Amino acid sequence: MNMAIPTAGRAGLPDSPSNHRLQFERDVLAGLAAPQKTLPCKYFYDEIGSKLFESICELEDYYLTRVEADIFSCALDEMTMVLGQGVALVEPGAGNCEKAEPLLVAMNDPVAYYPLDISPEILLAAQQRIQRRLPTLDVVPVIGDFTSTTVWQQLPKSHQRKVLFFPGSTIGNFTPEQARELLQRFAEQLRPGEGILLGADLVKDSVVLERAYHDSAHVTEAFNKNLLTRINNELNGNFNIDDFAHRAFYHRVRQRVEMHLVSLTDQKVEVSGQQFEFAEGETIHTENSHKYTLSGLRTLLHETGFTTQKFWTDNKQHYAIYYAEVR
Repeated sequence: MNMAIPTAGRAGLPDSPSNHRLQFERDVLAGLAAPQKTLPCKYFYDEIGSKLFESICELEDYYLTRVEADIFSCALDEMTMVLGQGVALVEPGAGNCEKAEPLLVAMNDPVAYYPLDISPEILLAAQQRIQRRLPTLDVVPVIGDFTSTTVWQQLPKSHQRKVLFFPGSTIGNFTPEQARELLQRFAEQLRPGEGILLGADLVKDSVVLERAYHDSAHVTEAFNKNLLTRINNELNGNFNIDDFAHRAFYHRVRQRVEMHLVSLTDQKVEVSGQQFEFAEGETIHTENSHKYTLSGLRTLLHETGFTTQKFWTDNKQHYAIYYAEVR
């Protein structure tokens, strides 16, 4: 993809398409060569994958988005009071920015919004939508992987007070070690007194969890399998999509939902000229979604340089939103 992102002000420069493809290829080939085959979940979100995820968020089975939205709706005034005036909101993994939009509208004179994402098309549409609604707000898309240090270097240097916005339980896609490293990196981007508004899914009954990731409409299955379609399209792969099944289950010990693609037969697949063998029943591990306890989340934030100021949850304690500041 090669798409310029016009902005109201300064724009982050996107990674070059060739560099993005090379990284995608390296990650896919390395993952498929591992003893437990894996694919990074960040590559779910091409244009088709992003739209499928939007559809997932509308499903009755997928409680996360609904419960998080209810918490925001009930606590929005209190949240904006805690965030304060004149904030520059930075959203890693912003997607279509629909969660940030009502927050930006409610905030007290926000000065800028920096959505970070790897999908230029999605960010462009979101930027235009938000700019129409908030014409005085400086909306500056930054194209790239928020886990990379280079994307943070694209943010304009300023004295604006920054708050990171990290909803949707994206933190759950990282292992505990990776989550700790990520939050430490986030803390390094902030000055003392600047903060993060973080959403996280909580430990709960496994039936509720598994239904959310194995929905009756099979949208999550299409979302998972789209990763193979993307490999076919972009990396000269020859996956037969029908030879793989979607599987999702809750691992109680690790407190996470795992998503896999299961090979339904013995088969050989070629990607970028390299061949990979699959035994019947062998899986590609595509995503983790770790669940937290309230105390576990507080501890994680404290250990990574933050002090929790406030948190909000639903009456069933299915989900939590924390606001914490760098010490």
